[in-house]
Amino acid sequence: MNTIELTALKNIKIEDYTYDLPEEKIAKFPLADREASRLLIYDRGAVSETFFSQVPALLKSGQTLIFNNTKVIYARLFFQKETGAHIEIFCLEPLVPADYARNFESNYYCEWSCMVGNLKKWRDGAIFCRFKRGQDEVVLKAEKLGQTGGEVHVRFSWNKELSFSEVLEYCGKIPIPPYLNRESEDSDKIRYQTVYSREEGSVAAPTAGLHFTRNILSVLEKQGVHIDELTLHVGAGTFRPVKAERIGGHDMHTEHIVISRKLVDDLSRKQGEVIAVGTTSVRTLESLYWMGVKRLMGEEEFYSLSQWEAYTLPVGYSLQEAMAALVDWFDRSGEELLKARTTIIIVPGYRFQVIDAMFTNFHQPQSTLLLLVGAAVGEDWRKIYAYALSHHFRFLSYGDSSFLKVRK
Repeated sequence: MNTIELTALKNIKIEDYTYDLPEEKIAKFPLADREASRLLIYDRGAVSETFFSQVPALLKSGQTLIFNNTKVIYARLFFQKETGAHIEIFCLEPLVPADYARNFESNYYCEWSCMVGNLKKWRDGAIFCRFKRGQDEVVLKAEKLGQTGGEVHVRFSWNKELSFSEVLEYCGKIPIPPYLNRESEDSDKIRYQTVYSREEGSVAAPTAGLHFTRNILSVLEKQGVHIDELTLHVGAGTFRPVKAERIGGHDMHTEHIVISRKLVDDLSRKQGEVIAVGTTSVRTLESLYWMGVKRLMGEEEFYSLSQWEAYTLPVGYSLQEAMAALVDWFDRSGEELLKARTTIIIVPGYRFQVIDAMFTNFHQPQSTLLLLVGAAVGEDWRKIYAYALSHHFRFLSYGDSSFLKVRK
C-alpha cells in the first residue's frame, strides 16, 4: 500500500461508523442457554438469521474454526486505607514477573501495571485487603511504586503460601464491561467465560465465544471441522472509546498473543476456509501472517507488530509462505510456543490474508471493532446493523451473535 492510500485510511472519520444504539438493546445479562442466542448470517450481501444452536449446519468438513482460549481474571481488587477511603485497583498487565503464567504462579509477591480508582486518596503508604481462606486470614498488601500516564505500577504482597491466581479468585471480582452499568454477580464468574477458556490473562472476555457449548464443539469435530486455538489476552483498551475525529489519531492498545506450533503447522497446510471466533482471533491471525512476512524479509524482531505496520509491508506472499517462515523459526529455536505482541488496527481498506469468515457479536458505535466489521463486509455493515436493530437482536458482550463472510 502506498503512502497516499495509507493516508486515506488514516483519514477515515469515526463519525461515519456510528449508529443509534438505544439502551434497551444492550443485553445486561446473558441468556440462560448459551445456544439459545440468535445468529445473524451475512453472505455476499444477503442477510438472514437462525439460532446459534444451528451453527453445525452452517459449517462443513475441512473448514478450520479458531478460538481464543484466554481466560478472564478477577482483575478488580478493593482496598481500604486506615482513613477509611476505598481504593479500587484494576490489574492490567504483569510486570514482575512479566510472563503471565509465571506471574499467576507467584507466591508472596508480584508487580502489575494497574488502573486505580480514587487514586487521589492514595498518595503514599500501603493499603490492605483482608479475606478468609479456611481458618486463616490472608492479608493482601498493595504498594504504589510509580506512575506512567494513567497507569500505576503496583507491588502486591501477601502473607500466606498462595499463588497470585488464588489470591485473585479469593478477593477479586470479575470485570464485566462498564457499559452494563451494574455490579458483577456470581453468575458472571461462569457466563463471562467461554467453555474452553484456559489461559489466564484477560480483563475482558472474547465474547463471540460465549455462545459456544461443549455440545456444539463435539458435533463440529464429529462432522470434520478442524478446531484450533490461540491466545490473545484482551486488555482494558478494548473498551477505550475512539476520541479522535479521524482514526489516524487513535492509538491502539498493545495486546499479548501466544501461538502454538500446531496452529502454524495447520495454517501452513490450509485447505478449506479459516473461520475466526471473535475479533481477537481475527486480529491475532492477521497479525501472525504479517509476522511471517517480516521474517521473510529478514527482520529479527518479527514477533512485534505496530498499529499501521501491516499496511506498509509488501503484499504478494501466500499464507503458506508466511507460515513456512514461522515454521522455520520453530525449527531453529526449538520452541513450541511463539510469544508475541500486536497493536494492529484493522479498518476498511485492509485486505484479509488469513480468515474467510468470522463469528462476532454486535459492537458499540464509533469503535475500532465496528471498523473491523466494516473492513470485512464493506458498507454492508450498515445493512447488517439496521437488520439487527429492527429485528430486535441483543447487542454487545452478552448479546446475540453474527456470522460474517469476508468480502475479498
